[in-house]
Amino acid sequence: MDNQAQHNRIVITGVGLVAPNASNLKEFRANLLKGHSVIHEIDLRYVGRVPAGICTFEETRYRKKKENKRGTRAGCLGVYCAHEALLDAGLDQATYPVDRTGVYIGLTEHGTVETENEIYNISQYNYNTDFWTHHHNPRTVLNNPAGEITMSLGITGPHYSIGGACAAGNAALIQGVQMLRLGEVDLALAGGISESTGSFGIFASFRAQGALASHPDGPTKACRPFDLDRNGIVVSEGASIFTLERLDRALARGAKIYGELVGYAMNSDARDFVLPYGPRQAECMTLALQRARLAPADIDILNTHATGTKQGDIEECSAIRQVFRNCDTTFINNTKSIIGHAMGAAGVLELAGNLPAFEDNYVHPTINLDTIDPECELPNLVAGEPRRIKRATTILNNSFGMVGINSVVIVKKIDEI
Repeated sequence: MDNQAQHNRIVITGVGLVAPNASNLKEFRANLLKGHSVIHEIDLRYVGRVPAGICTFEETRYRKKKENKRGTRAGCLGVYCAHEALLDAGLDQATYPVDRTGVYIGLTEHGTVETENEIYNISQYNYNTDFWTHHHNPRTVLNNPAGEITMSLGITGPHYSIGGACAAGNAALIQGVQMLRLGEVDLALAGGISESTGSFGIFASFRAQGALASHPDGPTKACRPFDLDRNGIVVSEGASIFTLERLDRALARGAKIYGELVGYAMNSDARDFVLPYGPRQAECMTLALQRARLAPADIDILNTHATGTKQGDIEECSAIRQVFRNCDTTFINNTKSIIGHAMGAAGVLELAGNLPAFEDNYVHPTINLDTIDPECELPNLVAGEPRRIKRATTILNNSFGMVGINSVVIVKKIDEI
């Protein structure tokens, strides 16, 4: 293969992540294969006790407690994951120039947590805005989490956040691939972050929509995609950031390669603020396959977006059946059933958790699937226990969001150099 072809191929060489059940990929993969959920109840201001996914990690490993206090929860998650991704990739500041490194972060929302907290704070002082923090503006600008990463790492290349609702993590990966292929950067830190568990408004809104999950047997049972008794979303925080490099540069330095980003697509439903639309999701999957030059039967693992809402799960299953009919070797799973819905970080966390399948040939299970909804019947849906398959060389990751945004990313195991 000529050098130019390798130059345009973009690969994942490092993964940093924080999930409700893990703070690194090895731990995350082990817990996914076991179906181990640590969703628990939190007592949220104004809302009460609700299931949620909260992350535990070494928050002061890469910056001081004072810096975390001045910054945001999203920034704290992002800084940890960015450092971990670079460490995992074997990269240091000398490998790539800091002005040729880009940081692209997907977010569902940002600033809500800080604003809610400040309003609560001044409510204790009769709403006197003299007590409003002067850190509010830099904390709430949309580029904040990406900017906090650049400050921590001394990166002087471009940084920005991508608002793509719950499709944002995939959107940031796509942006990283495009910027590398355009020659705008030589290294991309791309991924997604969610600090949503800090916002009572998100929980209250889902509850008002009748889409906030609960279960009489406890919080670990609450997230139930495809199950007949599902009743909504479990909100989680989390983050995952990947290092993306051109294949030729990765090979030249002997990098470990998780996989190649071979296809992607984004489109819009253009129909409704909240309700998803299966036909447009099917179009998005089809376009990603076409760009990857793959047939549906070439996909070994399809990781679903399904959040546990009634109509959302049905629409996605309809789209999958349309695109993947008669694909006997495509195996389907769902990560949210284990970790909840990490919003802007969902797509990248779910992709990260499936990448090790290229090495171990296991499809992690969907849990809490006791009685499948007949409208969610899917061939080769892996439930309850992990499934060992003959080959795992391609992963298709679905990630969809409110206001009708859809994203699909396809990653392939490196087999042609």
